[in-house]
This record gives sequence, C-alpha cells and structure tokens, in this order.
Amino acid sequence: MENQAKTYDVVIIGGGAAGLSAAQALGRARRSVLVVDAGEPRNAPADAMHNYLSRDGMNPLELLAAGRAELAKYGVDIVADRATDSFRTETGFTVSLARNPQVSARRIILAGGLKDLLPEIDGLAEHWGNDVLHCPYCHGWEVKDQHIGIVDSAFSVHQALMFTQWSKNITLFRAPDRELGSEDLEQLEARGVGIIEADIAAVRGSAGSIQGVELSDGTVYPLDALVIMPGVEVDLSGVASLGLTASEHPMGVGQFVEADAMGQSGVPGVWVAGSLADPKQQVIMAAASGLGVGAAVNADLTREETERDVAELRLQRAAL
Repeated sequence: MENQAKTYDVVIIGGGAAGLSAAQALGRARRSVLVVDAGEPRNAPADAMHNYLSRDGMNPLELLAAGRAELAKYGVDIVADRATDSFRTETGFTVSLARNPQVSARRIILAGGLKDLLPEIDGLAEHWGNDVLHCPYCHGWEVKDQHIGIVDSAFSVHQALMFTQWSKNITLFRAPDRELGSEDLEQLEARGVGIIEADIAAVRGSAGSIQGVELSDGTVYPLDALVIMPGVEVDLSGVASLGLTASEHPMGVGQFVEADAMGQSGVPGVWVAGSLADPKQQVIMAAASGLGVGAAVNADLTREETERDVAELRLQRAAL
C-alpha cells in the first residue's frame, strides 16, 4: 500500500469466502473497496472443503487464492494486515492497521474474527479439520463406514445420531460425571451407538491419520475419526472503539455478532457477513452471505448518495 491514508467506500475486515464475495459484489458495483486480510481463515487446517457445488473437494486456501485473483479486474485492493481498531468520523470511519497507514471508509463489513475453541485433549489440534471433525455435512462422506468416536459435549448425542447416517460403527465417549436421559439412551441404542464411560486424555496417531484415543485410565481405544463440538469465540479488536459486542449464540455453540436480515449490525454503518453472524455456515453459505451483505451495503450507499443529490438539487432550485 502507499504510505498515505486512502479513502474507500467500504473496508472489509476479513478475506475469507464471505469477505471476498462481498468485495466482488461491491467491486462489480464500481465501489472502491479494501479487503484487510490477516491470513487466518477459520478452515485453514482442513485439506478440503465440501458441499460447495462445482468446488467440492477443493482446498479452501486454493479457493481464496482464486477469489483474490478474480477481484483484481474489479479494482479491489487487498492488504495482508490486521485491523487493530476503528473510529467513527464525520464521513464514516477510520480504520487503523497494524503495519500500514490508517484508511478511511464510509462503511465497514466484518467478515472475519471467528475462532474455534477446541477441547483440551492432547494431540487433538494436530488432526483438527480432517480426521478430527465436527460437521457431518463437511466431512461425513470422507469417514463413511469408519469407526467414529464422539467426544462428550452438550451436542454429543445429536452428533452421534447424525453420524449414524454415514457409519454404523459409532462410539460415544460419555464423561463419567454426566448422565444421559432415558430418551437419549433409547435413541442411541436404537441407532446402534456404543457408549463408553470414560474421559479422553489424548488423540493418538501420525500426521494426517489418527489410530485411536487414549482414555484417562491409559487404555488405548482404536478409532478412525473423532467428532468434537468446538466452541466459537469472536475477536472484535478491529472495531473495538465502536462499541460492537459479541453475543452468546442461542444454540450454545459460543459467540456470534447479531445482525439484521440484511447484515446490518447494531452499530450504524458496520455490517456483518459470513460465519461471524452465523457460526453454522459452511463455505458456500458464507460466500452467499458475503454477496448479500455486499449488495445491501451498495444499496445503502446509493440511498445516502441519492439523499445528498436530492438535497443539492433542491438547493439549486431554491437559488433560481
């Protein structure tokens, strides 16, 4: 970037599928756009993404690289940097960056900052996104007919029942201090889910493949894949001074940022796209969200410009 501040119609914080899709919609609408990308996509640990029509099995980083290349013809600027804070001005916002000069924006779109919080199990993080997973629609096909373990959580019964669609060899590891209701037990039995009462101490295996889990008593239990339910945490440091806050998701999966149906947050001029507004979104859904928010922001800018132009026209008429 040039060593001076620059004014944009929109600054997008986050360069994942949602942020790049919003940038594409706005770039095609002939808006000046800056994407600030810290290079920390939520799905980076995964070797492949799925349920993205025509892109099934594509590495998620390859998708982002292709998206960035597409944006070049629309004049969208992309900077590898981190937004450290944002401040309201008379014309919109000033966005501070960690390694580049401040930039000005009429609108801000938040499309990043969601982080998965993994269970504290030794060795688990190294396998996250591949053979340690959480979403059957993201990775169920890849572990079909394998022996799948389910880590105990508030969602573990639901996950165990769901994964029986992909495999008949499911084991739920129930924490010794947690009881399951009679209805849950009946459903699990009916679907052929085994239950082992034990805490998991570690995930065992080599790079790219787990062999099983080590239980708290030292027993090693063979598995091909492990299902967890991560929590999600929101980082809003890039807009800290604007007063935007995260909320607890009603489904109990962690934090998210509330926004209306068009993506407008509770802070005027700040919009939210992708999994930041809905942690359940897969990549194709995040991309669609970004497109929708980008279009909504363009419409909002057009409304503002129209109001300005009408006011100027009235002044001109009054001067005649």
